[in-house]
Amino acid sequence: MNQEVTDFIAAIKEPWQVELSTNLREVVHQAIPEVTERIQYKKPHFLKNGKYAAVISTSKDAVSFTIFNAAGLELPEGMFEGPPERKTLKLRKGTTYDSKQLILWLQQASSSL
Repeated sequence: MNQEVTDFIAAIKEPWQVELSTNLREVVHQAIPEVTERIQYKKPHFLKNGKYAAVISTSKDAVSFTIFNAAGLELPEGMFEGPPERKTLKLRKGTTYDSKQLILWLQQASSSL
């Protein structure tokens, strides 16, 4: 794990966002064991073979998790936003998600990277 990403997550002001970002980072590592991490555009990016696989970003009231290369995924309607090639899940305080399903989607999306 990249220390810059660890420091970025630790510096997030809202404790619930720290917890959510930490959990989403774990999801990425479970889905893509060979993932590399870096801070780019002031947010954690996760790469497989040098190509974007996922990104975590925070805003005032949400944590966003974007899956790249998502055009082939069958996602529930209304759950994700964005164009077919990258889908973003916006999580607000108290929102739950199925980490096992997220791992499967991320594995599927990153399989051709």
